Amino acid sequence: MNVLSMFDLTGEKAIVTGGGQGLGREMALALAEAGADVAVVQR
Repeated sequence: MNVLSMFDLTGEKAIVTGGGQGLGREMALALAEAGADVAVVQR
């Protein structure tokens, strides 16, 4: 079983701060892969 199949975020929205690098970037990519619309903020 694919872990992402348990977390279908299609139609959800997410804002990731610090998403330009490191853990924030990986979280933004994972949310997008799960179907969420993602906004990334980095200074």
